[in-house]
Amino acid sequence: MTTRSAPPRPRATTPASNGAGADSEKSESSLITPQLSAEETAAAQQQTNQSLSIAEKNLQSARGKRLNAAQTDLVSKIRGFLKDAREAAQVADWARARSLAKKARVLSEELVSSF
Repeated sequence: MTTRSAPPRPRATTPASNGAGADSEKSESSLITPQLSAEETAAAQQQTNQSLSIAEKNLQSARGKRLNAAQTDLVSKIRGFLKDAREAAQVADWARARSLAKKARVLSEELVSSF
């Protein structure tokens, strides 16, 4: 019987730190966000707000209902996506905000359909 082994994992190299300013530069450069045009930004803002509104409305419909474990888990995930989407919107990361809000909306629609 022949056994196959996985190829070795590549090693990550870390650049040497050049002083105190390197940490702040690293944290800023690690946030890569797509540059949206003014039109794309406006569309992303509108889509974000629409998805947030729908997700919130769907969450409200779950209030007062007896939820099973799967539904409770969905509510928790939806709230997390809503929170993260709002945080992204606050820093004008509209591409990320739109993506997170859409995830919240889709999960909220799944929640509503499970009643």
